[in-house]
Amino acid sequence: MRTVVYERTGDPTVLQVVDRPVPEPGRGEVLVRIACAGVNPTDWKARRQGPLPAGWQTPGQDGAGVVEAVGEGVDRELVGERVWVWEAAWQRPWGTAAEYTVVPVRQAVRLGDASFELGACLGIPFLTAHRCLTSGEYLPDSLGPGALSDHTVLVQGGAGAVGNAAIQLASWADACVIATVSSAEKAQLAAAAGASIVINYREQDVVEEVRKVAPDGVHGIVEVAPASNAATDVRLLRPGGVVCVYADDGGGEVTLPVGPLLMPNARWQFVMVYTVPKAAKAQAVVDVAAAAAQGGIRVGEQAGLPLHRFPLSATADAHRAVEDSVVGKVLVDTSE
Repeated sequence: MRTVVYERTGDPTVLQVVDRPVPEPGRGEVLVRIACAGVNPTDWKARRQGPLPAGWQTPGQDGAGVVEAVGEGVDRELVGERVWVWEAAWQRPWGTAAEYTVVPVRQAVRLGDASFELGACLGIPFLTAHRCLTSGEYLPDSLGPGALSDHTVLVQGGAGAVGNAAIQLASWADACVIATVSSAEKAQLAAAAGASIVINYREQDVVEEVRKVAPDGVHGIVEVAPASNAATDVRLLRPGGVVCVYADDGGGEVTLPVGPLLMPNARWQFVMVYTVPKAAKAQAVVDVAAAAAQGGIRVGEQAGLPLHRFPLSATADAHRAVEDSVVGKVLVDTSE
């Protein structure tokens, strides 16, 4: 099979396409022929920083394809199932930037009739967004139609992959969704994803505009740039509200005023999808699969998530695109 590997950390030039034997699924594992792989920021960060416990790594946490074989203890009826894969390369050498990968069976989720490109987008961004929408005092533990009725959610950075996922999931759960963006083009993407209100923070006062919609503040904030937005977020939380931080905008440190956050019992929740508690992540997988099955998740520019596709041989270019913060979702087509 053809697979992308790197045997040392560094820039995208360390990625090589090589031929290797198809891996055998072990006990509790499935072998998936990957049709399409997603590329996430953690893929290039891992490529630059390591570690390489096996001495090599195939990148790619997310993907979609067909189960071709199962290991001991796995129901053989799964063979032939179309599935989406999540966290394939987390503490394992076999990622999704390959014609085949092996994962624990729980990390291969039935895709049904949805497209492989949608399946390849579901993992890291949507599981991260789910955690951000379910971690507050007055937020539900699970998502579904009606779960966020009478809730207002602010998505800071609504044109990013996680921002798009948060808008789509919150809209599917019937929240009032407000999104911030930095340009008119990104505003169109956030609106296409389902945001009720879109604010260009370069041209509008975010606090003033949010207060027009939510005079008492918002229940939850999905935050991509905590160092830049902390002061704004403090002013926009309602009592019991939560700021869920899933990224670092380069500031490295966030300073918070105790007084304005103490009385309303405000919460700041940091989110790293790989180490989210198992029960919460399992619920996220169930809910994201349900949203996809019910048509609550879409991909493509019409859904606010432009797709940028690369062949397996150009995986290095795909990594560069994500590292350069291309707007939309980067996919690698691994096989027919």
